[in-house]
Amino acid sequence: MDWQLIEQKLESLRRALARVRDKCPREAETLSKDYDAQDILTLNLTRAVQLCVDIGAHIIATTDAPAPDTMGGTFDLLHEAGVIDADLALRMKKAVGFRNIAVHNYDTVNWDIVHSIAMHRLQDFEAFALAVVRWLDLRDER
Repeated sequence: MDWQLIEQKLESLRRALARVRDKCPREAETLSKDYDAQDILTLNLTRAVQLCVDIGAHIIATTDAPAPDTMGGTFDLLHEAGVIDADLALRMKKAVGFRNIAVHNYDTVNWDIVHSIAMHRLQDFEAFALAVVRWLDLRDER
């Protein structure tokens, strides 16, 4: 397991989440009119999802499990490996759904939803990072 790679990705995740926190306006209506904030939030939220998928793929590569067929499948495999719980796997799969809309259908992004994610769902990414660190620490203790 390349701890340094995972640490770099976790640090990138922390920076992306900090950018979302710093640039998210207090009101969803403000976000719907602020194109710079829209770009910053969307970029950093999609980056956060991608970083979590990348970390998950790196962990899965060290197991006997086959590579997932989808980005969301990464979180199912992490749950099966005991890295994250089922509830967090579901929440992270929903984050992948947001990422797919943001990347492939940017013109249909609902800014109220983006605002809600920025205000209420960043802890999902933090819980993911914490679960990964705990799992790796437990693994190293063995």
